[in-house]
Order: sequence, then structure tokens, then C-alpha cells
Amino acid sequence: MLRTFRLFLIASFVAATFGVPATPAGAAGDTILFGSSVSLTGSLAKEGKLTQEGYDFWKDYINQHGGLKVGGKSYKVDIKYYDDESKPASAQQLAERLIDQDHVNFILGPYGSGTAFTVAQMVERKKMPMVEGNGAAEKIFSQGFKYTFGVLSPAARYLEGVLDMASKQKPRPVTVAISAASDAFSLEVQQGVVNYANGHGFKIVYSNKYPDTTTDVSSVVSAIKATNPDIILNAGHLQDAILINKGLKEQNVQAKIYGYSVGPDTPDFVNSLGKDANFVYGGAQWSEAVKYHGAPGFYATAMSYADAFDKVYHHRPDYHNAESTAACLAFQYAFAKAGTLDSEKVRDALQSLDIVTFYGIIKFDSRGLNVYKPMVVNQIQNGKLVTVWPAFTANGKPMYPTPPWAQR
Repeated sequence: MLRTFRLFLIASFVAATFGVPATPAGAAGDTILFGSSVSLTGSLAKEGKLTQEGYDFWKDYINQHGGLKVGGKSYKVDIKYYDDESKPASAQQLAERLIDQDHVNFILGPYGSGTAFTVAQMVERKKMPMVEGNGAAEKIFSQGFKYTFGVLSPAARYLEGVLDMASKQKPRPVTVAISAASDAFSLEVQQGVVNYANGHGFKIVYSNKYPDTTTDVSSVVSAIKATNPDIILNAGHLQDAILINKGLKEQNVQAKIYGYSVGPDTPDFVNSLGKDANFVYGGAQWSEAVKYHGAPGFYATAMSYADAFDKVYHHRPDYHNAESTAACLAFQYAFAKAGTLDSEKVRDALQSLDIVTFYGIIKFDSRGLNVYKPMVVNQIQNGKLVTVWPAFTANGKPMYPTPPWAQR
């Protein structure tokens, strides 16, 4: 008895010191518990709420359809959330709490590349698989991490489609201005634009960054205006896009194309800008127009997913919703493939996953990044999102060139 007690003390000390989970891999009882720190307050709260909606929509579907079958046993699903307040350091601390204190089985990623990067460091140390759908910066996937997987296309591709579409318009726009917030995601989007533009007959006339916490972009807008570009692009997040768009109108900056990496797809963009949101383009990870037909076990098509989502949340899903749901689906199909909830076997199943869903292809390269899924370009037309590129996916045509502000 004394020897057993000593062994227990040693095991407890090791778990506390090195962060080894105090419970073995696998669900407690009949429930698989996921954990996620999400930006429910702070500068990324709007996007964070969309992330949570995407997760919860999947959870509720699974629980209403008999749970997940893993190795012959059915499990319910639950998700434990904490608010990281849009702060990367908080996200990392909360991920540690979810693993060590709440004993979650798996991690669903936070919103944003900054928070995803810090959480990825944590799950790597804990050897806890995480799938995320809202951190596209390749910085996350260039560290040699083995336990982080991202279902979304890389940041550098976010606005390539806008330029590709622009190259087919007449008269063809040539000059490009690209502003970017100073976070890793936005800078990678910006560099992707510069690289694509230089290789496809465009001329970069402005490329600069601003602090990602700024609330005043008037100097950025003035600098863009001075270059008189045909195309104005911004690499940032929702609040950046709203600020830039308002600033462009205030200073009467006219261009043929306006595009944003994040913003136009979210309900708050149109709600905040009204008719000034019309004609704006956005790079998107997904839209209702995509033509994929998914595997059994969930909504097979983009439209069936969108209609069902709308009935629950009373708004059409944007790509943040869809990519968050897709992160959950990656786990779902990995569980089925592994036939167990053992974390190492689930990690291996994620690494070898190759499946089509309503969202698109979910397949990871050796870094854990989904480089196989193309993006789309949406445009706001009469207050509604229309997919305008690529042509084989589009359910509408680009409205080009953008008319003066007074005519929108």
C-alpha cells in the first residue's frame, strides 16, 4: 500500500511539472470534450463569434443525429469555451487550462493567426491534436509542429483571386495599392499580393503597413489616394476593412476595384456600411456557390449547409462559419479513420486525411496546412454576396468598374 501511494505521488508530481494530462486519452464516459479559446471580446470579437457559431452548429448536428461512432461506440460531443479577449498570450494560457485542468480530449482552434500560433505552441508541448480553421498565416505551419492542422487555404492566397479576376476585365486595371495591418496574417496576405502582381503584369504603386491596433487610418488612405491606383486592396480584419472603406469615401478616393482580405463576407460589414459596401470584393475561403459534394455524416452541399445554418442563426453563413465547421469535420472523419480516440492515432489519421466536404477538400501537407483547397472571390451586389470568381464556381458576374461613391 505504501509503495502504491508513493507511485501515485510521483505520477502526480510528473503530471504537474511537465504538463502531462492527468487523465488518459479518450473520452470521459460517453462524451468527447473539445476545448477552444475564442475571441468573444476584444478587437476580433465579431469574427470570434462566427467561429463559435460554426463549432456549435456542428456540435448540435452531431448530438441530434446520434453522436459520433468511434470504434463501435457512440459519443455525444461537447465544447468548453473560454474568452481569450483577442489576446494571443491569453489564448495560450487558456489552452493550457483546457488541457491540464478541464481535461479536454482535443482542441479546436481560436480565431486569428496570432492566437492560433500561441495555442499551436501549447498543443505541441502537450501533444494534443488541434484543428483550426481561422489561422491562415504560414508562420504557424513553418515551425515543425506535428499536432496542429489548418483546414483553410494559406494567407498568401487570400487576394490573389481578386487580381486574377481583375486581369480579365476591360479596360484592364494595372496599378495596385495594398495596405496591411502589422500582424503575421495580414503581412503574408500583402506579400502574396505583391508577388502575384509582379508576376502577372500589375504594378504595385503603394505597399505599406499600419499598426494592427490602430483606429485611425486617415494617413494610410491619404497615401493611397496620392498614388491614384486602379485597384485598392487591404490585408487586415473586419474592423480594418470598415475603417479603410469609410476613409476612402471620406477622402473621395476612386478606384476601379476595392478588395479586402477579411470583412465583406461578414454580416457586420454590410450592416456597418450600408450602400457603401456595394461593389466591394473579398477573398473568401468558401461560399454557398461552391460545387463540392461531401462525404456522408454531415450536410453534403454548400447550399444545404447554408440553409440549415440560416434556420438556426438567422443569417447566412459566411466563410468563417464554414471553415470553423470544417475544422470539426476534420476531427469527425479522423475519428472514423482511426477507430479510436487515442490522441496519437487521431493525429496520424488527421495527417493522412483526404476527404471532400461541403466546404471543400480537407487534406493536409506535411506541415499540417491545407494547400489543396482553392479560394473564391465574392462581391457585394445590392447588399448581397455574389460569388464572381473563378468562373466555373461563380453564380454571378463582376460589376466592373466600381462607380463613384455617390452612385452606389
